[in-house]
Amino acid sequence: MKTVEELTSFYTNQLRPILEQFEEKRKKLRNQILFISFIVLWNIAVIYFFFLSSIDSNSQILQFGIFLTIAIISFLYKYLQRDYRSEFKEQVIKPLIHELEPNLNYLEHAHITQEIFERSELFSKPDKFSGNDFVGGILDKTQIQFSDVHAQKKHKDNKGKTKYSTIFQGLFIVAQFNKNFNARTVVLPDLAQSTFGNLIGSWLQSKNLSRDELIKMDNPEFEKYFVVYGTDQIEARYILTHSMMENLLEFQKKSNHDISLSFIEDHIHLAIHYGKDLFEPTVFRSILDERITKEYIEVLHLAVGIVEQLQLNVRLWSKA
Repeated sequence: MKTVEELTSFYTNQLRPILEQFEEKRKKLRNQILFISFIVLWNIAVIYFFFLSSIDSNSQILQFGIFLTIAIISFLYKYLQRDYRSEFKEQVIKPLIHELEPNLNYLEHAHITQEIFERSELFSKPDKFSGNDFVGGILDKTQIQFSDVHAQKKHKDNKGKTKYSTIFQGLFIVAQFNKNFNARTVVLPDLAQSTFGNLIGSWLQSKNLSRDELIKMDNPEFEKYFVVYGTDQIEARYILTHSMMENLLEFQKKSNHDISLSFIEDHIHLAIHYGKDLFEPTVFRSILDERITKEYIEVLHLAVGIVEQLQLNVRLWSKA
């Protein structure tokens, strides 16, 4: 696998001319969207002030006008940037993935299935599930796939209206282990202990009725970041060796985002919460910005590096 430095060099030397062309397209598209948005706002303002100002329910009409304006502008934004976004992913993201690892395939409109997401047991069952930017292939005899995922749960607000809240949005990675697990092991961010301290945090962890048995690990630093639940104390400790825990800690520090993972059947499921769609170019920010370049490269390198980082092709334990 190419290093971050090698990918950065490829991005700068090979993709820079393409990025400069896209930057010109981005500016034109941005101006087009701003102009159309101004026209929409102007027309709605004219309709409201000149034709509807004498109606009693002005506040309701104003609220509807604001909602209509936002809906129209949002639709136009998505429609106008659709081709730009697809071309960017085909000419920039896809070559970058291929440069990182030639055995990987990229599909813009595909994503990890909801069945796999639910199999991970990392989150509650979503009522709405979507995603894109699927990457899959074989790395050093390990099958890996990942994509952007947005999972939402339905609920009612205090007025009885149906709302959707996000339970996960970010990068979801699945890789095949070299051993079938007899039990379930789930590793989650340790929010309780980091918020309430060791004593109260540990008590709250043990009272999580939606999870299996709490499993305490003998790595104090690991315990600060993660909490482990499972159906077999012994197998969980065989999986989470000292080396594995150190690798997870390093992985956590590199990503700087909440990480959840599970070991179920013969797969590892890993979810990194970013709270956004990772590979979507915005028309209101220059794509020549080095911070964007760095994020694309680091996220891809992080996702593919799971095979090496967590040593998925090494026999991690032996009960013999």
